[in-house]
Amino acid sequence: MDFSKYQKSTTSVWAGETDPFTSGAVTTPIIKSVAFAYDDLDEWHRVATGKAEGHIYSRNTNPTVQVLEEKIRILEGAEAATSFATGMAAISNTLFAFLAPGKRVVSIKDTYGGASRIFLDFLPRYQVGVTLCDTTDFDALETEIAKGCDLLYLETPTNPTLKVVDIARLAAAARKVGAITVVDNTFATPINQNPLALGADLVLHSATKFLGGHSDAMGGLLCGKKELVDTVFQFREINGASLQADPAYLIARGMKTLELRIERQNASALTIARHLKAHPRVQDVFYPGLESHPGHDIAKAQMSGFGGILSFSLAGDYDQVKTFLPKLQFAHLAASLGSVSTLAGPPRTTSHVELTAGQRSLLGIPESLIRYSVGIEHVNDLIADLDNALASL
Repeated sequence: MDFSKYQKSTTSVWAGETDPFTSGAVTTPIIKSVAFAYDDLDEWHRVATGKAEGHIYSRNTNPTVQVLEEKIRILEGAEAATSFATGMAAISNTLFAFLAPGKRVVSIKDTYGGASRIFLDFLPRYQVGVTLCDTTDFDALETEIAKGCDLLYLETPTNPTLKVVDIARLAAAARKVGAITVVDNTFATPINQNPLALGADLVLHSATKFLGGHSDAMGGLLCGKKELVDTVFQFREINGASLQADPAYLIARGMKTLELRIERQNASALTIARHLKAHPRVQDVFYPGLESHPGHDIAKAQMSGFGGILSFSLAGDYDQVKTFLPKLQFAHLAASLGSVSTLAGPPRTTSHVELTAGQRSLLGIPESLIRYSVGIEHVNDLIADLDNALASL
């Protein structure tokens, strides 16, 4: 079915699920079988060598997982998609599938802590050149790309300071030198942003977050040009970081309400950001939907919504954070985001727990920062909750 003429709310429900399921089921069956049998050895061989559709072994492909992959492929407007056990598996497998000794990657300083750890600690061990630029210094990024680059890795909005990167501009610079552009679209989701349409080659998601939306399943997704996705799939196939049927089912089920949730979270986050911006006990608010945000114009041009994540710093030090957070009644103090329930925490225990205080400081992340992932609770209740906690400072 051609979904290009349908809205994303319809696509979120039906993509990957238009063909009849076994026994007329109206929801995706959870196929837990490890192996898939063939009576005809020639057909088995054709499937095993990729010359015919089918499944051989669930480490490679699985019918339930395939539904999820097709759903994200269509939502992102991609040629192909593949999946992973976690979002970090999606990031690491993609990087290691394309980078080798002597290769060079250019990225930004404000990436998720796990990705930062790969750039700062792991890739240099394999003699891969890594250059991290100030996130919003696009001139510097273009200069470094022009020097020679095999892979450009971007994240926008960034985790946890919500900086905005000009995807179209930087992807064009990467294209000039033959580099692959990879964009982490976890914060925005395909409802708010489609990096492939802006010139990126690959887009990845921690499906654990907004896509699943209920904090009950882990997974990662990658989609983009078929040739590139196939390269990563072959690496993951042997590396073994495969997504299993149970979490794939839960994520695909969660995605059916993706647009409904994102629209609510977009609106609530903007209302909360504006409220906190005017609060005397809040030092700064980071949210691209605010007109005062340095990346607002770029975000407005490349996004259809500004997302359900905001961060803010308190006036004071980390002791203020330790006083404030336990006072919240409608927020789990937990290291995740994108759920139907609000989640909050400082980078030192969430996004950048892998890094030292010095490394966080180098990345411009203050110790008084709080990342606040807005759930689907009523915005008035969330604001009252925040005000009550702020009053305790």
